[in-house]
Amino acid sequence: MKRPGIGCLILCWCIVGTVWCLAARGEPQQQHGLHYTEPARVWDEAMPLGNGLLGALVWGDGRPLRISLDRTDLWDLRPVPEFESADYSYRTMRQWVKEGRIEDLRRLYEAPYRNPGPTKIPAGRIELTFDDECPFRDASLDLSRAVCAVRFGNGAAVRVLVHAGEPLGVIEVSSRQPASVVLVAPPFAGKVTEATGAASGHGDLATLRYEPPLEHRGDCWAGYLQKGWGEFRFAVALAWRQSESGWLGVWSISTSKESDDPLAAARNRCEAALGRGFDGLAREHDRWWKEYWSRASVAVPNSVVERQWYLETYKFGSATRPDTPPITLQGPWTADDMKIPPWKGDYHHDLNTQLSYWPAYSGNRLEGASGFVRWLWETRGNARRWTARFFGLPGLNVPMTADLEQNQIGGWHQYTHSATTAAWLAHHFWLHWRYSMDRQFLEERAYPWLQQVATFLEAVTEKGPDGKRTLPLSSSPEIHDNQLQAWFPSITNYDLALIRWTFEKTAKLAEQLEEPAEANRWRGILSEMPELAVAPDDLKLLVAKDDPLPGSHRHFSHLMAIHPLGTICWENGERDRAIIKASLADLDARGTSQWCGYSFAWLANLAARARDGEKAERALEVFSRAFCLRNGFHANGDQSGQGYSNFRYRPFTLEGNFAAAAGLQEMLLQSYSSTIRLFPAIPAGWREVSFRGLRAEGAFVVSATRNGGRTELVQIVSEAGGVLRLENPFGEDGYGLAGAEPESVQAEGQDLLLKTRAGQTVTFSRK
Repeated sequence: MKRPGIGCLILCWCIVGTVWCLAARGEPQQQHGLHYTEPARVWDEAMPLGNGLLGALVWGDGRPLRISLDRTDLWDLRPVPEFESADYSYRTMRQWVKEGRIEDLRRLYEAPYRNPGPTKIPAGRIELTFDDECPFRDASLDLSRAVCAVRFGNGAAVRVLVHAGEPLGVIEVSSRQPASVVLVAPPFAGKVTEATGAASGHGDLATLRYEPPLEHRGDCWAGYLQKGWGEFRFAVALAWRQSESGWLGVWSISTSKESDDPLAAARNRCEAALGRGFDGLAREHDRWWKEYWSRASVAVPNSVVERQWYLETYKFGSATRPDTPPITLQGPWTADDMKIPPWKGDYHHDLNTQLSYWPAYSGNRLEGASGFVRWLWETRGNARRWTARFFGLPGLNVPMTADLEQNQIGGWHQYTHSATTAAWLAHHFWLHWRYSMDRQFLEERAYPWLQQVATFLEAVTEKGPDGKRTLPLSSSPEIHDNQLQAWFPSITNYDLALIRWTFEKTAKLAEQLEEPAEANRWRGILSEMPELAVAPDDLKLLVAKDDPLPGSHRHFSHLMAIHPLGTICWENGERDRAIIKASLADLDARGTSQWCGYSFAWLANLAARARDGEKAERALEVFSRAFCLRNGFHANGDQSGQGYSNFRYRPFTLEGNFAAAAGLQEMLLQSYSSTIRLFPAIPAGWREVSFRGLRAEGAFVVSATRNGGRTELVQIVSEAGGVLRLENPFGEDGYGLAGAEPESVQAEGQDLLLKTRAGQTVTFSRK
C-alpha cells in the first residue's frame, strides 16, 4: 500500500482545522442567545426551555417572576360525538357537497372543533416574588447550555433549566431567598368569561369544566393534583431547600398514565433530585447540549438570518426527543393566558407538523425527527380504524387535525378529511430513510407506511372517461377556506403531486427491497394519473386544471411538487426550470397581503430550489424581522407594521420557525436529486460562508467552506458507505484529495463520483 507523504498529511490537518474554525467560530450558539434589559411581561415573549416532554417559559420582572409549565402529553382526549353519527362518512360528505349543503357540512365537521375539547392543556406555573430591594436588571438565555438567567438588584440572581435528560425543572436563587413562592394551577374550574372566540380562539380553560385541583403543601414542598377528562389526572410538584445564601427548587409533572399516584411520583422525583444541587443536575444536562451543538453549525454574512437559525435549532433541541410526543402547534410551550391554546394546540397535518420537521434532515438532527415517525407509526392503528370507518376503504389515511392519539378532532372538512394527508406524512418516512440509510427502518417502517398509503390512494381514486384516475373530492389547503368552491371540479395539483409522489416512491422502495412485481404494480398505477396542471402560456403551476391561484394566499399547496416533494426540480432541465420560475413569479405578482410568517419561511425553501439566493435571503429576513417576537417565536401575523401582510394577529405556532431554519440549510446544501450540491442558492454578496456537519441524502455528513466567493474546502463523512455523487464545486480548478486515492474519483459531467465505505472521511480542497 502506498503511504501518504508528509505534505499530504499536513494538507489533511490544515483542511480539517480550517473547516472547523471557519464553520464553528467558537460557540456561535452562545453568541446568538437572548438578552432582555426590559422584562417579558407576556408569556409569548418568555425565555423558552424544554426537553421534548417538559417545557417552561420564564418571564416577568420579579414581582413576580413567572415560570409557566407544560408537559407535551397533557391532553383532554374527550371523543367527538358527532363523528359517531350515521351521517359521518365519505359517501355522505360527497353527496352533501354535490347537493351544496354547506351548512350541514359545517355543522357536522367544523362546529365540533369549536367545542372546548379535545385539546392540549397547560400545566400551570410557578411564581417567585422578590422584594422591592431587588429590582429587575436583565434576563438572558444561553443557547449553548439551555439555561435562563435573570439578574436583580443587590446581587440577587436566578438560574432556570429544564433538564435535558430527566423530567425535571430546576430553579436556583442566589444571594437571596424569594419573598414568596407560589404554585398556581390552571383555572380549569374558574368563571367562564369567554366561551369561544373567532379564528384561532377557543375560549377559557374553564369551559372544560374540570373539578378544582386538590392542593397540597408541606415543609419545603407544594403540589396539586388535577383531574382532567375521563380518568386522566396529572400532578405538579415543587420541592425546595433554602439556606442563608439562597434557594433551590426542583419541579416535575407526572400523569396517571405513568403512576397510580401522580402527585407522589412527581414529589418523590423532585426530592430525590434536590440532593444533587443545581451544578450536579446541570452536569449531565450540559453534556447533552454540548453533544447536540457539536453536530452542526453554520456561518453566513447575514447576522439576522444566522441568528434565527441558531434560535430555531435551539428550539428544535428543546421540543424533540426520540421517545416524547411530537411537536404540536406550540410544542412544549402551551399558552399561559388562561385560554385554550390557539387552534387547540393540536396536530395539524396539512402543513404544521410537516414543516416543523423540515430542518431535522439536512440539519443532522435525525433523532428529533425519529420521534415524529415513531409516533406516526405507533398511532397508525387509530388512523387505520378512522380510514375504514369514514372512507370505508382499505389502506391508511390520517386525520388532518388530530389529538395525541391520532384521532380526528374536526375543522374545515375540505382539509381535515383530505384523502392525501397520509401521503404528505409519508414524505417524512422517505426522508428519514434517505438521510439515514437505515435498512431496518426501510423494511419495517418506510415501505410498510408508503405501501399502505398507496393502497388507500389506489382505492380512493376513480377512473374518468379519459382513463385517468382522479379524486371524487379534491381541495388545495386552504384555498377558498371553508366554502363549497374549495372543492375543485378537477383534481388539484396539491392532491395530484402527493398521489404521484406516493406511487413513484413506493415503487422505488419496492425496488430497494427487490420486489420487482410490486414496483411494476405501483408504476402502472402512477401511469394512470394525469400530469400536473400548468398554464399553457407561461407554464406556471395552477391550483387545478383551468384554475390559477386566485390571489395572495398563505398556503403554497399548489407548489408541493417543487418543494418539498421535488418532483419538479431544477436538475430536470429547461421545462422544469421554466415552471419553477413562472410559479414563483406568480407568487410575486399576487403579493403577500394574505401571507402568514410561515409563508415567508416556505418561500425561502422554494427560492433555494430555484437557485435564487437573493430571494431566499429576503424571505428569511422578512420572516425574522416582521413575523417573530423578540424571543424568536413565530407569531403568524405581521408584527412590524411595515405592511408585509394584512394579518396582524399574534398566535404563536412553531412551523414557521423550523421552516425558516430549513430554508437556510437549503441555501447551503441540497441533495434531494441524489447529487450533493454545495452553496447552491447563496446571494452573490455572500463571499465568506461555511457550514459544518450538515447532512445529505445517502447518510453523508458534509462540511464546507467558501472564501472570496469560491468553495475552498469540502469534508464528507460517509456513514453508511455507497456512491458519493458531488457536483464539482471547484469548476475548472483542480483539487486535492485526502482520505481516498485520486484515481478512485470518476468524473461524470459536472459530478464527481466516489464509491465510499462506511465510516470513510474524504476531503477535497481547491488547488
